[in-house]
Amino acid sequence: MTSAPPSGTPAASPISAAAPVTEVTASGDRRRWFALAIVMTAAFMDLVDVTIVNIAIPSIQGSLGATFSAIQWITAGYALAFAAGLITGGRLGDIYGRKRLFLIGIGGFTLASALCGFAANPDVLVASRILQGATAALMVPQVLSIVHATFPAHERGKVFGLFGAIVGLGAVTGPLLGALLTEWNLFGLEWRPIFLINLPVGIAGLILGAKFITESKAPRALKLDLPGVALVVLGLLALIYPLTRGRELDWPLWGYLSMAGSLVILAVFVAYEKWKTRRDGSPLVELSLFRVKSFAAGIAVQLTFGVFSGIFFMVWTLYMQIGLGWSALRAGVTGIPFSIAVSVAAGISVQKLVPRFGRKVLQTGALTMATGLLLYIWEANHYGAGISSWQMALPLIVMGLGMGLIVAPLTDAVLSEVPKEHAGSASGLINTTGQTGNAFGIGLVSVVFFGVIDDKLELAKGAKSAIGPAYVDAFQSALGWVVGVLLVIFLLMFALPKKTAGHTAPEPAAPADDLHKEPALTA
Repeated sequence: MTSAPPSGTPAASPISAAAPVTEVTASGDRRRWFALAIVMTAAFMDLVDVTIVNIAIPSIQGSLGATFSAIQWITAGYALAFAAGLITGGRLGDIYGRKRLFLIGIGGFTLASALCGFAANPDVLVASRILQGATAALMVPQVLSIVHATFPAHERGKVFGLFGAIVGLGAVTGPLLGALLTEWNLFGLEWRPIFLINLPVGIAGLILGAKFITESKAPRALKLDLPGVALVVLGLLALIYPLTRGRELDWPLWGYLSMAGSLVILAVFVAYEKWKTRRDGSPLVELSLFRVKSFAAGIAVQLTFGVFSGIFFMVWTLYMQIGLGWSALRAGVTGIPFSIAVSVAAGISVQKLVPRFGRKVLQTGALTMATGLLLYIWEANHYGAGISSWQMALPLIVMGLGMGLIVAPLTDAVLSEVPKEHAGSASGLINTTGQTGNAFGIGLVSVVFFGVIDDKLELAKGAKSAIGPAYVDAFQSALGWVVGVLLVIFLLMFALPKKTAGHTAPEPAAPADDLHKEPALTA
């Protein structure tokens, strides 16, 4: 499972735009339910597309002869493009119309899916995945904005509840659907149907969306900050690209210079954002938010949690399918207890535990996940290549319960002390940070996973019989790093407010986060 929350309105709260549109969309108008089905289907398509890919990675690698760095970019490229475009995508919808941007986004996403499905080589697939992430960044931020502008206040609670169900369904469906489509090898296409399945859904969404979705805009939308976006993308690329390519190129000097230069670029970005704030009050990132201790700590938690997701879900897939030699279907089914545990714990944490115990619930979740990982490390070492799916169930359930205690209440904890007028911007920044952490975590796989494999195979002089044991050892090593990441998360959580009762973010912010967090948590 891998993913994070979609942002209903990452750039600006849609509340101000909702009122005039709600008057047009009467409660008795059935068209709004068609519009809801369309945008929820699009959100589900995005969630599944994030989670469906990891399970097919070994098949993609074998079919296209992709290097491990290309495999990393197939997932990291999507996350990076998605993260970079989220806030700008929300502002474009506010300025030019949410329906218009939604249709452009879903049309582009469908086209990119076709390009992925028909990719003839790894380079084309990576480029197509980056395009997918960029178009998803146009589509996803409009979803909850459209819901807010289409439904009267007394119906939104029920609608947001449906979004929660979609998140849970996407978490379970993505890996399993990816496994089935890969195993069935429809028409001899191997892994390609995991992308091509988006075509009929996207085309139907485009046609029906044009007919049933009502247009809405923000009365006073903030201006675009394209230079800010360019600086962020350049800084992240300068950091992540050398991480993914360095192992293949034997860690050249330019890679270290690039990673050092990324810090300079990001420092320039901060200085530019301060200047942009003074000039017209519409920066890409509202830097004043970081003066709120709980928000700054929460962003750090979100970033670190994204790193965890990026590392774990990729190495887990490679461990099962290449190291243990399991089929995609077996690997997909093995993850079901994890997904179910996340869903169960998420519901309990929000409804029962957090109102009573506050941040202790999130910290318990981090320690519970670390316990599950330690148990997994022990089992992987004890059973070796002979480990079975049912033997993995216990550590996966423990991990899933821990994750569920974190992912559902985290957004409210981060936003609890943020001024309400900045909730939309803060929510979008949370989503962006999680996706950025995910991309960075995937980049680190070269160091914490493939580096161990290289060392083991070098000692074994490349013997084929050493591949399985090398992957098992590398998996244990990577999990050790992930345990360390979770302990950092546990410590950062001390800066979160002890309790968030009595403060809830504006309606769109929380569901927006919850929806997007799931694809960051579900690989």
